[in-house]
Amino acid sequence: MKNKKDKISVQLAILFGIIILVTCIFNIIEKQWENMFLSLLAFICLPIPFIIGFIARVKKVQLPKNFLLITLIFNFSAQYLGEILHFYEKFWWWDLLLHGAFGSYAVIIGMNLIKGIIRKEAEISEERFFTFKTIFAFTFSITLETLWEMFEYIGDLILKTDMLTGGIHDTASDLLINIFTSLLTISIYQIRNK
Repeated sequence: MKNKKDKISVQLAILFGIIILVTCIFNIIEKQWENMFLSLLAFICLPIPFIIGFIARVKKVQLPKNFLLITLIFNFSAQYLGEILHFYEKFWWWDLLLHGAFGSYAVIIGMNLIKGIIRKEAEISEERFFTFKTIFAFTFSITLETLWEMFEYIGDLILKTDMLTGGIHDTASDLLINIFTSLLTISIYQIRNK
């Protein structure tokens, strides 16, 4: 293990994996096939943050220090709590909370990515480079959110899921909360780093 946070992330992934597998077995016994499928999908998604982290280390791309931990918690909150335990239906704000958290964290990821990918040249002023970093991080967050909304639409269209329950209202709300939290995060970053 690279550090203590990675160790905690692995332990959390194992705990989440056990919870998801037990849920999957229960769903098979109860013949709840949709939840069984969602459980399998959630289980398959568990290693994705570790794969991204590994690729980032190999390619020497910088990710936030808590990337594994936050991504695992986010995925579990969205897939297990949101879809399987129906938090999206029980709490009207659950979807907005996750999209808002994602918007903010995607800005942080974008800021870290830019550090590892683009180097500041001597002739570029610090202020100009700072502005470029914040624009990149903001558009990175919005782009990821837009791709997610496309994924939801395609899932509904092809797989007959119900991710866009509220139609255009759901999509617009998700995009707006992402834009708001992205701008809020950028503003906080600018205030703290000027």
